[in-house]
Amino acid sequence: MKRAGTIILLLIIVGGAVAGWRWLERHPQHNPFAPFSLAHPIGWATTDKLTTLVDTPFACRTILTEGGVRFATAPPIGSGECRLNDRTRLDASAITLRPDQPNSTCAVAAGLILWQRNVVAPAAQRHFGQRVISFEHLGTTNCRRIAGGSRMSEHATGNAYDISAFRLSGGRRVSLIDGWTGKPDEQAFLREIRDGACDIFATTLSPDFNTAHRDHFHFDMAQREFGSVCR
Repeated sequence: MKRAGTIILLLIIVGGAVAGWRWLERHPQHNPFAPFSLAHPIGWATTDKLTTLVDTPFACRTILTEGGVRFATAPPIGSGECRLNDRTRLDASAITLRPDQPNSTCAVAAGLILWQRNVVAPAAQRHFGQRVISFEHLGTTNCRRIAGGSRMSEHATGNAYDISAFRLSGGRRVSLIDGWTGKPDEQAFLREIRDGACDIFATTLSPDFNTAHRDHFHFDMAQREFGSVCR
Protein backbone atom coordinates (compact mmCIF):
# COMPACT_ATOMS: atom_id res chain seq x y z
CA MET A 1 0.00 0.00 0.00
CA LYS A 2 2.83 2.35 0.89
CA ARG A 3 4.59 1.55 -2.38
CA ALA A 4 1.42 2.26 -4.36
CA GLY A 5 1.14 5.66 -2.70
CA THR A 6 4.72 6.47 -3.59
CA ILE A 7 4.14 5.53 -7.23
CA ILE A 8 1.02 7.71 -7.40
CA LEU A 9 2.94 10.63 -5.92
CA LEU A 10 5.74 10.19 -8.47
CA LEU A 11 3.22 10.08 -11.31
CA ILE A 12 1.66 13.31 -10.06
CA ILE A 13 5.08 15.00 -9.91
CA VAL A 14 6.07 13.79 -13.38
CA GLY A 15 2.69 14.77 -14.80
CA GLY A 16 3.00 18.22 -13.27
CA ALA A 17 6.51 18.65 -14.66
CA VAL A 18 5.39 17.61 -18.17
CA ALA A 19 2.40 19.96 -18.03
CA GLY A 20 4.61 22.78 -16.79
CA TRP A 21 7.14 22.26 -19.58
CA ARG A 22 4.40 22.21 -22.22
CA TRP A 23 3.06 25.46 -20.80
CA LEU A 24 6.51 27.04 -21.02
CA GLU A 25 6.83 25.90 -24.63
CA ARG A 26 3.61 27.78 -25.43
CA HIS A 27 4.83 30.85 -23.55
CA PRO A 28 8.47 31.48 -24.63
CA GLN A 29 8.49 34.88 -22.92
CA HIS A 30 8.46 33.01 -19.59
CA ASN A 31 10.77 30.18 -20.66
CA PRO A 32 14.42 30.88 -19.75
CA PHE A 33 15.57 28.24 -22.24
CA ALA A 34 13.71 29.64 -25.25
CA PRO A 35 15.70 32.01 -27.50
CA PHE A 36 14.85 35.68 -27.11
CA SER A 37 12.80 37.35 -29.84
CA LEU A 38 11.46 40.88 -30.19
CA ALA A 39 8.23 39.28 -31.37
CA HIS A 40 7.60 37.68 -27.98
CA PRO A 41 5.53 39.47 -25.34
CA ILE A 42 7.30 40.67 -22.21
CA GLY A 43 7.55 37.88 -19.65
CA TRP A 44 9.28 36.52 -16.56
CA ALA A 45 12.45 35.60 -18.47
CA THR A 46 12.75 38.75 -20.60
CA THR A 47 15.25 40.65 -18.45
CA ASP A 48 17.54 37.66 -17.93
CA LYS A 49 17.59 36.96 -21.67
CA LEU A 50 18.46 40.57 -22.48
CA THR A 51 21.26 40.80 -19.94
CA THR A 52 22.75 37.60 -21.35
CA LEU A 53 23.01 39.37 -24.72
CA VAL A 54 25.45 41.91 -23.26
CA ASP A 55 28.24 39.36 -23.78
CA THR A 56 27.04 38.24 -27.22
CA PRO A 57 26.58 41.34 -29.39
CA PHE A 58 26.62 39.34 -32.64
CA ALA A 59 23.70 37.20 -31.44
CA CYS A 60 21.92 40.33 -30.25
CA ARG A 61 22.34 42.04 -33.63
CA THR A 62 20.93 38.95 -35.32
CA ILE A 63 17.85 39.32 -33.11
CA LEU A 64 17.51 42.99 -34.13
CA THR A 65 17.72 42.03 -37.79
CA GLU A 66 15.14 39.26 -37.39
CA GLY A 67 12.91 41.79 -35.60
CA GLY A 68 13.05 44.19 -38.55
CA VAL A 69 15.21 46.74 -36.70
CA ARG A 70 17.74 48.70 -38.74
CA PHE A 71 21.01 49.62 -37.04
CA ALA A 72 24.67 50.44 -37.63
CA THR A 73 27.81 49.36 -35.80
CA ALA A 74 31.06 51.07 -34.93
CA PRO A 75 34.46 49.59 -33.98
CA PRO A 76 35.43 49.22 -30.30
CA ILE A 77 37.14 52.14 -28.59
CA GLY A 78 38.51 52.99 -25.15
CA SER A 79 40.34 50.86 -22.62
CA GLY A 80 40.08 49.31 -19.20
CA GLU A 81 36.81 49.78 -17.36
CA CYS A 82 35.67 52.19 -20.06
CA ARG A 83 36.27 49.88 -22.99
CA LEU A 84 33.37 50.05 -25.46
CA ASN A 85 33.39 46.65 -27.15
CA ASP A 86 29.83 46.85 -28.44
CA ARG A 87 28.80 50.05 -30.21
CA THR A 88 25.40 49.58 -31.80
CA ARG A 89 23.44 52.56 -33.11
CA LEU A 90 19.72 52.21 -33.78
CA ASP A 91 18.49 53.71 -37.03
CA ALA A 92 15.92 56.51 -36.77
CA SER A 93 13.49 54.28 -38.70
CA ALA A 94 13.46 51.98 -35.68
CA ILE A 95 13.30 54.66 -32.98
CA THR A 96 14.03 58.38 -33.31
CA LEU A 97 16.30 59.67 -30.57
CA ARG A 98 17.12 63.33 -29.94
CA PRO A 99 19.51 65.12 -30.08
CA ASP A 100 21.20 62.22 -31.92
CA GLN A 101 21.22 58.47 -32.46
CA PRO A 102 23.82 57.38 -29.87
CA ASN A 103 25.89 54.22 -29.72
CA SER A 104 25.11 51.75 -26.95
CA THR A 105 25.37 48.06 -26.27
CA CYS A 106 23.04 46.04 -28.46
CA ALA A 107 21.40 44.51 -25.39
CA VAL A 108 20.16 47.82 -23.96
CA ALA A 109 19.18 48.97 -27.46
CA ALA A 110 17.08 45.82 -27.87
CA GLY A 111 15.46 46.58 -24.51
CA LEU A 112 14.65 50.09 -25.68
CA ILE A 113 12.98 48.74 -28.84
CA LEU A 114 10.95 46.25 -26.80
CA TRP A 115 9.90 49.02 -24.39
CA GLN A 116 8.93 51.32 -27.25
CA ARG A 117 6.81 48.69 -28.98
CA ASN A 118 5.17 46.93 -26.05
CA VAL A 119 4.92 49.63 -23.40
CA VAL A 120 5.36 53.21 -24.63
CA ALA A 121 3.34 53.00 -27.85
CA PRO A 122 0.17 51.50 -26.33
CA ALA A 123 0.42 53.78 -23.26
CA ALA A 124 0.64 56.89 -25.48
CA GLN A 125 -2.46 55.82 -27.39
CA ARG A 126 -4.31 55.10 -24.17
CA HIS A 127 -3.49 58.38 -22.41
CA PHE A 128 -3.12 60.83 -25.31
CA GLY A 129 -4.59 59.15 -28.38
CA GLN A 130 -1.33 59.91 -30.19
CA ARG A 131 1.92 58.25 -31.25
CA VAL A 132 5.32 58.93 -29.72
CA ILE A 133 7.45 60.09 -32.64
CA SER A 134 10.73 60.69 -30.80
CA PHE A 135 12.52 60.11 -27.52
CA GLU A 136 14.82 62.71 -25.97
CA HIS A 137 17.86 61.38 -24.15
CA LEU A 138 20.74 62.62 -22.01
CA GLY A 139 23.27 60.15 -23.34
CA THR A 140 24.39 56.54 -23.20
CA THR A 141 28.16 56.66 -22.68
CA ASN A 142 30.09 58.38 -19.90
CA CYS A 143 33.31 57.02 -18.38
CA ARG A 144 32.50 57.55 -14.72
CA ARG A 145 31.68 55.85 -11.44
CA ILE A 146 28.24 55.70 -9.86
CA ALA A 147 27.72 58.90 -7.88
CA GLY A 148 28.76 58.43 -4.28
CA GLY A 149 30.30 55.00 -4.85
CA SER A 150 33.31 53.13 -6.18
CA ARG A 151 31.55 50.95 -8.78
CA MET A 152 31.67 51.95 -12.42
CA SER A 153 28.44 53.14 -13.95
CA GLU A 154 26.87 51.09 -16.76
CA HIS A 155 27.28 54.27 -18.78
CA ALA A 156 31.04 53.62 -18.74
CA THR A 157 30.55 50.84 -21.29
CA GLY A 158 27.54 52.33 -23.09
CA ASN A 159 25.20 49.82 -21.45
CA ALA A 160 22.61 52.40 -20.40
CA TYR A 161 20.16 55.01 -21.65
CA ASP A 162 18.91 58.15 -19.89
CA ILE A 163 15.52 59.11 -21.37
CA SER A 164 14.23 62.57 -20.48
CA ALA A 165 11.20 63.37 -22.67
CA PHE A 166 8.84 62.23 -25.42
CA ARG A 167 7.48 64.09 -28.44
CA LEU A 168 3.96 63.14 -29.53
CA SER A 169 2.61 63.12 -33.07
CA GLY A 170 0.37 66.09 -32.30
CA GLY A 171 3.38 68.19 -31.26
CA ARG A 172 3.01 67.82 -27.50
CA ARG A 173 6.19 67.27 -25.49
CA VAL A 174 6.00 65.19 -22.31
CA SER A 175 9.07 65.58 -20.10
CA LEU A 176 9.91 63.94 -16.81
CA ILE A 177 11.01 67.21 -15.21
CA ASP A 178 7.55 68.73 -15.74
CA GLY A 179 5.26 65.75 -16.23
CA TRP A 180 6.14 63.57 -13.25
CA THR A 181 4.22 65.94 -10.95
CA GLY A 182 2.39 67.75 -13.75
CA LYS A 183 -0.86 67.11 -15.62
CA PRO A 184 -2.77 63.97 -14.57
CA ASP A 185 -2.51 62.31 -17.99
CA GLU A 186 1.25 62.92 -18.10
CA GLN A 187 1.72 61.58 -14.58
CA ALA A 188 -0.25 58.44 -15.43
CA PHE A 189 1.61 57.91 -18.72
CA LEU A 190 5.07 58.32 -17.20
CA ARG A 191 4.36 56.00 -14.29
CA GLU A 192 2.86 53.35 -16.53
CA ILE A 193 5.87 53.29 -18.84
CA ARG A 194 8.23 53.30 -15.83
CA ASP A 195 6.45 50.25 -14.43
CA GLY A 196 6.59 48.54 -17.82
CA ALA A 197 10.33 49.22 -18.09
CA CYS A 198 10.88 47.36 -14.84
CA ASP A 199 9.90 44.12 -16.61
CA ILE A 200 12.51 44.70 -19.34
CA PHE A 201 15.64 46.42 -18.05
CA ALA A 202 17.96 45.16 -15.32
CA THR A 203 17.87 48.63 -13.74
CA THR A 204 15.06 51.17 -13.97
CA LEU A 205 15.47 54.42 -12.01
CA SER A 206 12.92 57.24 -12.04
CA PRO A 207 12.24 60.52 -10.20
CA ASP A 208 10.89 58.37 -7.36
CA PHE A 209 14.46 57.15 -6.74
CA ASN A 210 16.26 60.41 -5.96
CA THR A 211 16.62 64.03 -7.06
CA ALA A 212 19.46 63.14 -9.44
CA HIS A 213 16.85 61.33 -11.54
CA ARG A 214 14.15 63.99 -11.30
CA ASP A 215 14.48 64.75 -15.02
CA HIS A 216 15.05 61.32 -16.59
CA PHE A 217 14.61 57.58 -16.55
CA HIS A 218 17.83 55.58 -16.25
CA PHE A 219 17.75 52.17 -17.95
CA ASP A 220 20.58 49.66 -18.10
CA MET A 221 21.31 45.98 -18.64
CA ALA A 222 23.65 45.44 -15.70
CA GLN A 223 24.60 41.80 -15.18
CA ARG A 224 23.96 40.94 -11.55
CA GLU A 225 23.06 37.87 -9.54
CA PHE A 226 20.20 39.26 -7.47
CA GLY A 227 17.72 40.26 -10.18
CA SER A 228 16.47 43.60 -11.39
CA VAL A 229 16.22 46.98 -9.66
CA CYS A 230 13.07 49.09 -10.09
CA ARG A 231 12.65 52.41 -8.30
